[in-house]
Amino acid sequence: MAASKEQAGAAQVAITELSDDTVREFLKDNSDFLQRNPDMLDYLHISHPSGSAVSLVEKQVSVLRERNMDMRHRLNSLTSNARDNDKLYEKTRTLVLQLLEAESAAQLCEAFSAAMARDFEVEHSSIILFGDKDDYPGCRVDSLERAKIEIGPLLKGRKAVCGALRKAELEYLFPDTGGVGSAALMPLRSNAKLGLIAVGSSDAGRYSSNMGTLFLSHIADVMVRLLPRLGCGGTG
Repeated sequence: MAASKEQAGAAQVAITELSDDTVREFLKDNSDFLQRNPDMLDYLHISHPSGSAVSLVEKQVSVLRERNMDMRHRLNSLTSNARDNDKLYEKTRTLVLQLLEAESAAQLCEAFSAAMARDFEVEHSSIILFGDKDDYPGCRVDSLERAKIEIGPLLKGRKAVCGALRKAELEYLFPDTGGVGSAALMPLRSNAKLGLIAVGSSDAGRYSSNMGTLFLSHIADVMVRLLPRLGCGGTG
């Protein structure tokens, strides 16, 4: 009898020492516990937002349903992005072919500006070549020295610059447009600085520093190879 009381007391102590963490660790170490004891599912209930109680199985089904919806949303997002990228690729491909067909710098500038407005639906676009105006009729031409004064920091690198620029920089890139809030600019340079291309928007958040600029860089790479053949030597 004494031994029985001692065992009962020890069991009581063990029960009172159980905590949520202890149970959690046990279930983590024994992931097949409910599989070995399926009758326990009838005793486990979880509060539902409506106020009623649901069984563990019902809760698991609910969790799986939510995960399924989340995965479906992600898949739809990936599919949508893929379609947008396909459209962007086709537009870029068409523009590249038009640039390759240009027989002069003026035709190249016109092809770029027209495609930006018509196909890419860009609000503002600009292409500026560095050199003498008489050398490139039909294009916007400026000296590299003046460009450095107006937008010097934007020309230092070889990568696209995106974001909300200073008012003076925006006015230089897009004269007489007014209300331009953000832009993406890509220098045209190989061994020499040939010029730049830029796109802009009145929306200050349209072109941000974390956006992708692969298509703009690709177009710039094509132009850099074509411009010397069309008489644009650039400046150092």
